[in-house]
Amino acid sequence: MTDFSKQLLDANSTVLDAFSKLNDIPENLTLFIVDKNQKLLGTLTDGDIRRGFLKGLQLADKVSSFMTKKFHFIRNADLTQSQIREIKKKGIRLLPVVNDKNQIIRIVDFSKVKTILPLDVVFMAGGRGERLRPLTDKVPKPMLKIGEKPILEINLEHTTKFGIRNYFICVKYLHEIIEEYFGSGEQKWGSLQYIIEDEPLGTIGAITKIKEFKHEDILLMNADLFTDINIDIFYENFKRENADMSIASIPYRVDVPYAVFDLEKDQIKGFKEKPTYTYYSNAGIYLFKKEIIKYIPDNKFFNATDLIEVLVNKKLKVTRFPILGYWIDIGKPEDFNKVQEMMKFKLL
Repeated sequence: MTDFSKQLLDANSTVLDAFSKLNDIPENLTLFIVDKNQKLLGTLTDGDIRRGFLKGLQLADKVSSFMTKKFHFIRNADLTQSQIREIKKKGIRLLPVVNDKNQIIRIVDFSKVKTILPLDVVFMAGGRGERLRPLTDKVPKPMLKIGEKPILEINLEHTTKFGIRNYFICVKYLHEIIEEYFGSGEQKWGSLQYIIEDEPLGTIGAITKIKEFKHEDILLMNADLFTDINIDIFYENFKRENADMSIASIPYRVDVPYAVFDLEKDQIKGFKEKPTYTYYSNAGIYLFKKEIIKYIPDNKFFNATDLIEVLVNKKLKVTRFPILGYWIDIGKPEDFNKVQEMMKFKLL
């Protein structure tokens, strides 16, 4: 998480103190004024100071006397996507998010993120990567580099564009390499926790080892995917449909090289000449309500497809979301080489 303490200034500070602070944050040029209890009181920019000088402001004056007291902020508990859209329409770049005590818990820079999605993200990164050997003999599959960065880092960067700041990475094989590379991740990713599988738990079983989530909805995805899925639209569709679970899907085309008969028993009623059929396949990316985790057995091997079957049998609402951009499962050497070539020639 970005260290926003550099942008906080006590209300009793002077104009000279404000100049010093502003010099430390040349990119944003906005200070957030707080009291001794860290309660947000106002904002201050270099423009506010210049206007203050025109009115006789002195370097020794307190910033509280000329800060902007009318400003936009949002309470974390009340955060909705409609509010975010309205704020972005107004052209606001920096948005403080506060708790119930009006203390800043994060500052969102809309020049760097698309929105603020109230999601926890779980990356499944424990697989052995057998099909990619020998590439994965000494490196876990999510740490294979595409261009200059590991696949997992690319996925972390993609999800943070949607304002997500709470992550869990489920690891097993060579997990020390992943933990050493990303560390606590606090400065860059927000909250990042590692969940270590002692035994293989399938494509979703390890989620039961997570004791506490911050949000009611969870995004789970395989860590070795390469995709530009629009998580904002995915989430919006999930909420609009009031789904219990939504599964990202990719189209899979089958070209039949012959005429195909339309049959009624053995009687031909018509035919289609060399038809193309499109099927939608599981993309390994899921959105679901936290409450459905109760259907996953604790500390047992359990796949996401097992959970889907349980939910469908219980008549819960399971929907699919089509990925409109690119999606590549880095599962085989030819897939890995394909992505490398596409990156090399800037086709992605």
